Amino acid sequence: MQTIQQEIDERTNLTSSNKLELLLFRLGEDANLDRNELFGINVFKIREIIPMPTITAVAGSHAHMMGVVDLRGQIIPVIDLPAVTGCTPKTGLNILLITEYARSTQAFAVESVEDIVRLDWRQVLSAEGNASGGMVTSLARLDGENSNCLAQVLDVETILRKVMLPNEAEIDSASVASHVEIKPGTVILAADDSLIARTMIEQGLEAMGLPFIMCKTGKEAWDQLQAISTKAEAEGKTVHDKIALVLTDLEMPEMDGFTLTRNIKQDQRFNAIPVVIHSSLTGSTNEAHVKKVGADAYVAKFVAEDLANALRQVLHNA
Repeated sequence: MQTIQQEIDERTNLTSSNKLELLLFRLGEDANLDRNELFGINVFKIREIIPMPTITAVAGSHAHMMGVVDLRGQIIPVIDLPAVTGCTPKTGLNILLITEYARSTQAFAVESVEDIVRLDWRQVLSAEGNASGGMVTSLARLDGENSNCLAQVLDVETILRKVMLPNEAEIDSASVASHVEIKPGTVILAADDSLIARTMIEQGLEAMGLPFIMCKTGKEAWDQLQAISTKAEAEGKTVHDKIALVLTDLEMPEMDGFTLTRNIKQDQRFNAIPVVIHSSLTGSTNEAHVKKVGADAYVAKFVAEDLANALRQVLHNA
């Protein structure tokens, strides 16, 4: 029988093989389709799963905020996930998913938890442009590449900002202190699968005065990097004359940020390009894996000043 530590080690080592574990759960019937679909969230975001406790309503909170729960002395906000996604649970809200995300702890109420599945990121495809309404980042094929059994991977970043930070001000130059200087003619190559995260990153890079190319997946960024290298070579230049730094999320369809970083650092054409990982997967374990794959820095989402400082430091040292 595996020890708890062995299970933890096995899960964290998934980052070396472009794999993830997905917690599958149900929210109830979709208002439009009358079907009870499967949804998923990365296991690394889950702190614990508990039966529905007593919720204390908070006056004046967002319509999709159920209130707060006192969990061993910690007050945690509770979000009605079926209401956010337009689903109606048939048996009620029975389970709380306690999540740690981008320096914060929050709970999502769901109808039921189904399973934990281990997938290759190549089984996870971008959902953008597929009528997901911004709530879903990707679709996971649960039984292989040719499967019709799909789970919707929710865009937690969008949900949290919609429910908990609806009136957040846009990022401007005042929030990043000063412009960040890079070699003329070069750009930042950035990758993130969340629409809201890309919007915030774009605002941050623009406030820093940094030109950029934005990608939706790690694979798209890797393909872009190779195409840019080929074009630079045809012009008698190197990729370093085109790309100043790569900024990447960790959780992305097709190719995750760990694999993208490893690919860059193991390729002689690219290994001198600084890589900064920008992720909501916080914690010492993930930071250790960031160092292991060769990233130059890790910054937790999303504080514009922290991102600016990380980019400024890495570019200064490059």
